Amino acid sequence: MIRQYIDAAMEHAKYEILADDGSYYGEIPVCRGVYANEDTLEACRRELEEVLEDWILLRVYRQLPLPEIDGIRLEVRKEQVA
Repeated sequence: MIRQYIDAAMEHAKYEILADDGSYYGEIPVCRGVYANEDTLEACRRELEEVLEDWILLRVYRQLPLPEIDGIRLEVRKEQVA
């Protein structure tokens, strides 16, 4: 399920070439704060996916909601201690 979520999020990535240095900037608007900047498009895609993975883990750790993407929902549930 996590892999499907990551793949769906990456489908929403937007990329542009920055005019000042010719590097590539990528972001996933639905995942606020997930962005990357690298010298090549492929490196930018790889870095963006790594940032996305870290962003998901941080939100899970802090028990923050994750946005639904293309009908895929990841929910953080508190563990019940018996």
